[in-house]
Amino acid sequence: MANRQHPSVDRAKSITQLSIGEYLIRRLGDYSIRHVFGVPGDYVLGFYSMLEKSPLDLVNCTREDCAGYAADAYARLNGMGALCVTYGVGGLSVVNSTAGAWAEKSPVVVISGAPGLSERSDQPLLHHCVREWSTQLEVFGKVTAACAEITDPDTAFREIDRVLDVCFRQKRPVYIELPRDMIDVVPESIRPYVPPPRVSDPAALAEAVREAVERIEQAHAPVIIAGVELQRFGLQADAIALAEAAGIAVASTLLGKSAISEIHPLYIGLYEGGMGRREVTEFVESSDCRILLGTILTDIDLGIFTANLDPRRTIHATSDDLRISHHHFRGVLLEDFIRELARAKPKANPRQLPLGPAAVHGPFTLQADAPITISRLIRRLDQALNDRTIVIADVGDALFASSELVIRGQTEYISPAYYTSMGFATPATVGACACRPELKVVALIGDGAFQMTGMEASTLVARGMSPTLIVLDNGGYGTERTLLDGAFNDINPWEYQLLPALLGGGTGYEVRTEGDFDKALVAGLADRKAMSLIRVFLARDDFSTTIRRLGESLSKKVR
Repeated sequence: MANRQHPSVDRAKSITQLSIGEYLIRRLGDYSIRHVFGVPGDYVLGFYSMLEKSPLDLVNCTREDCAGYAADAYARLNGMGALCVTYGVGGLSVVNSTAGAWAEKSPVVVISGAPGLSERSDQPLLHHCVREWSTQLEVFGKVTAACAEITDPDTAFREIDRVLDVCFRQKRPVYIELPRDMIDVVPESIRPYVPPPRVSDPAALAEAVREAVERIEQAHAPVIIAGVELQRFGLQADAIALAEAAGIAVASTLLGKSAISEIHPLYIGLYEGGMGRREVTEFVESSDCRILLGTILTDIDLGIFTANLDPRRTIHATSDDLRISHHHFRGVLLEDFIRELARAKPKANPRQLPLGPAAVHGPFTLQADAPITISRLIRRLDQALNDRTIVIADVGDALFASSELVIRGQTEYISPAYYTSMGFATPATVGACACRPELKVVALIGDGAFQMTGMEASTLVARGMSPTLIVLDNGGYGTERTLLDGAFNDINPWEYQLLPALLGGGTGYEVRTEGDFDKALVAGLADRKAMSLIRVFLARDDFSTTIRRLGESLSKKVR
């Protein structure tokens, strides 16, 4: 389970004889980080040697950006994640994955080596450097919640503690730059870090809860919309307690998918504005009290702004703000608001709920000789999922089609549904397998996305991981085809099913019919020793209903 409790420095374990590198490793462990992802390089080799001798498991990836995606997925499941790369060519390669972690509130610790302080005056043109020594630090300052350059031994421990505290509290990435001649330095004096207090204003909290209870009890049809912050801050159980105490239906956003178990009797499905299921859209938009909990209002989650959420009828609580209609409440923590609202036990008016996603799907009958389609693939895969399965979806129809899957547990669906960076899923599978080896990981990846980072499957083989990778092969960038078709969306076809043989481990499958997919899926899910890669041939114009609606909305903006 993910660690959501704030750790403190155990002063009983002496830190006075620890070097800066050793202290950083210890503090990562204090936050329940057990794995560090990365690619070695000369500016960070000393720290790598230290990591290798530590209790932490060092996971070498094929590329730095892949290490970033792996650490991101790990952080979503574990509560925090970490990666370690060299300076310049390594650090700047993970800016994109770090930006995605910022956008989607994933608490990743980015550690970069750097030229030693003693090297900088005599040798100004060191390799991997760009312009000033501070260039990389300044770049990461734009995509992280906090940065620290470790240049003073006396403040090193305090700076490490400060940055890790920000990562934990804000659920956003942070950056630590470690010059290579500081790694083995033992500080002569230690200045402890005192974290700022994190408490709600009692009067503001009480007033906000009172107004929220009043609105819920006066409403004819309240509904909760569960967002991604419920998972990031470990508030799923509190949100369910509120829903159950008040008898309020729960929908979720695409980014927040699986924050609430999708087989819960109060769960009605995804709210995606005009892109979503009509019954859910009508239920939410006819509500006179929408309670948005931890919801980030992105264009994707709002159905490319086809959503109709009148703020006058909305309670919107996030880690950054609490707004009830047009009333703003300052100094109220998200967790305190949800928990106190649940304790107040507001009584909502009973309302007929639409069928949940599990009931909507109905039975599935295999048509063994029929050509496989994306919708039928999702229906068959849905049959196979259980609460011991993690689903990872890459950008494209892998994401939008898989939104129809019913996720049985909590936090068992991972996707870059806001930042939408292609190539996320394969390296994210590495992070998920490392974090939760007892669960089966199933990744849905478009062929275009797979060609970006699919060679990270090499790490799956090297580590003996056994996920099932499903490559959706429609010969190119299918999502872009729905926006504006052209030969620029076509890619060179790979023999994806042969990749396990190339990498020296796992089994490849070639799928053209429903029967082929059924056999490959059964075999892949049963294999607990090695990776399975299933290449699924899809028609060039085979798209999910959701992606077609998305294309209709966005195509007007790109022409």
